[in-house]
Amino acid sequence: MKNLFIIGSSICLLYLASCNDSDEKGSATVNVRLTDGPAAYNAVNIDIQKIEINSNGEWTALNFPNPGVYNLLNFKNGTDLVLGQATLPEGNVSQMRMVLGPNNSVVVNGVTYPLQTPSAQQSGLKFNWNQTLSANGAYTVWIDFDAGRSIVTTGNGAYILKPVIRAFSELTNGQIKGYVQPQAAQAVVHAIMASDTISTAIPNTDGFFMFSGLPQGSYTVSYDAGNSTGYMDENTPNVSVSFGQVTNLGVKTLHQ
Repeated sequence: MKNLFIIGSSICLLYLASCNDSDEKGSATVNVRLTDGPAAYNAVNIDIQKIEINSNGEWTALNFPNPGVYNLLNFKNGTDLVLGQATLPEGNVSQMRMVLGPNNSVVVNGVTYPLQTPSAQQSGLKFNWNQTLSANGAYTVWIDFDAGRSIVTTGNGAYILKPVIRAFSELTNGQIKGYVQPQAAQAVVHAIMASDTISTAIPNTDGFFMFSGLPQGSYTVSYDAGNSTGYMDENTPNVSVSFGQVTNLGVKTLHQ
């Protein structure tokens, strides 16, 4: 009887140990960066106070050492900014949340206007980021805050912030880059899939443009010259985009 008790106790201990081992989860590191879609303003200043990630149904705050005001227009055409890092348990990530402070503004023709953001201040801006994190994995996720599509003007000349935000990771990042010349054409570049404009870029002063976070597929890249420049619009069809790769279009020169 004593031997049976010892054997039974040993089995129970082994069972409990295996249960504890199976319940233990590894962790992954997530690095968060900020990037932007373009906008025809002098500045779009956003007061970012907190960022959280929903992992396995629970919100975890990002280690965000420098909360404050950021001009989104500083982070376009492949330029980004490291916001912070979080350590999360392995498993599924579904959403992110950005909480804004009150100091949001837009600068138009040198004049600064406040941006009204009541809902953002109260509960945060939620946007999807679906990813399965593996134990000991390291991930980079970009928050793409589309400045141009996020600002709405009212009839009395005021400006309202209605954020358009998406997130993408290295695993879901299709990219196109290139140059458009001459500068006098004042071109705006669009990445179009089928009949939908997926992303828009305003080139840098040297003509460089870059799209990031594009879904995989075939695109038409449209170069739209300014209406008063005398240059013609042109398209580059059948541009293939694959995740993890940068499709380089070289230099496109528009003609009059």
